[in-house]
Amino acid sequence: MENVHFYYFFKVSLLQYWNDDIESPIVQRIKTLSNISCRGKRVFVRVDFNVPIDDRGNVLDDSRIVASLPTIQYLIQNGAKVILASHLGRPKGEVVAKYSLSNVAVVLAKHIGQPVLFLPDCVGQEVLTEVAKMLDGSVILLENLRFHKEETANDKNFSKQLASLADIYVNDAFGSAHRAHASTEGITHFVQQSAAGFLMEKELEFLGTKIVEAKHPFVVILGGAKVSDKIKVIDNLLEKADIMLIGGAMAYTFLAAGGHATGSSMVETDKIQVARDAIQKTKEIGTKLLLPVDHVVTSALNTETKTMDPTSYSELDIPEGKFGVDIGPKTIAFFGEEIKGASTILWNGPMGIFEIQQSSAGTFAIAKHVAESDALSIIGGGDSGKAVKESGYANKVSFISTGGGASLEFLGGDILPGVAALME
Repeated sequence: MENVHFYYFFKVSLLQYWNDDIESPIVQRIKTLSNISCRGKRVFVRVDFNVPIDDRGNVLDDSRIVASLPTIQYLIQNGAKVILASHLGRPKGEVVAKYSLSNVAVVLAKHIGQPVLFLPDCVGQEVLTEVAKMLDGSVILLENLRFHKEETANDKNFSKQLASLADIYVNDAFGSAHRAHASTEGITHFVQQSAAGFLMEKELEFLGTKIVEAKHPFVVILGGAKVSDKIKVIDNLLEKADIMLIGGAMAYTFLAAGGHATGSSMVETDKIQVARDAIQKTKEIGTKLLLPVDHVVTSALNTETKTMDPTSYSELDIPEGKFGVDIGPKTIAFFGEEIKGASTILWNGPMGIFEIQQSSAGTFAIAKHVAESDALSIIGGGDSGKAVKESGYANKVSFISTGGGASLEFLGGDILPGVAALME
């Protein structure tokens, strides 16, 4: 009954969080790392080292490792015994060599300028023995949590085993906070103190406080493949945004809802009414919802080989036999003008299939417009973050979230178990 009561309380609290009259109660209701004395303490830090790797397990992009450095370095400098834990890939409860975090330990050691002891498991006697020998300021990285099926099952005994390694628990893995796993939720029931790391705090600030308190004009740019992935985000942000720009494949569902021809483009027919409802809502509340006025189209596409037939431009209505793969030059200019006047920008989802050069211009052009604006610019994780990095403008935006699904769920107003656990 106590857990049910807390769940209800947190749900109410989260709904209040999105009310403009409430000043970020989530951030205020959790302890942060700077509020905790950690010298000489064993600090278990859930990090997100789920980084891209090649077939040999070598790290291809260390952005998530770099994002965790402020928390790790703070703990080292303040004399904590730092125990890091993460998942990598989807080994499904089996030991899979290519998903080992051993190479991550090497990369991390270079960043922090000191040795990182890598352990071949995350629980068990060997782990307990090595943790007991730790000196203040030393760092251990445990093996992939998901080599144990109990991690994703949020198994109570596994949670207890992880907790036995720690005096203090710190969650700095926003990208995994939408999962109620042993290392994100279960462990918090068996430690005396829990806190948010600096990256988690920053994510909640940018995706929460700075959106709730957004300076206007507030421009929301949404793209990606499916309306179904963004329904809650659209509904949650329509009343907060002044302007919502829709691109990517999801735009074709909105265009179909408005009676426009979409050719062979990807349209979620079961979401057309959802799009109509959103369009109607914008008319009622005065938010501008703007759609592409031209498109880059092709007649054949192979996503596996990342090739497509020659592209051409289409006006608003797409002819039969063609399907849209990017926004066109008129839309780029049109969207660019709206972005230029923004004070706050939130962007989640690419404008086209940016992984293929022929259909990347729209996404990269929007990245340029966002980067060159004077606005506070917040980029959602996943493909949005990847696109901005590939565009070359990553260092010119205000914040890029490390969470893909987590940022979507949070922006949609959903409860994130990993955040709720820190409040509890």
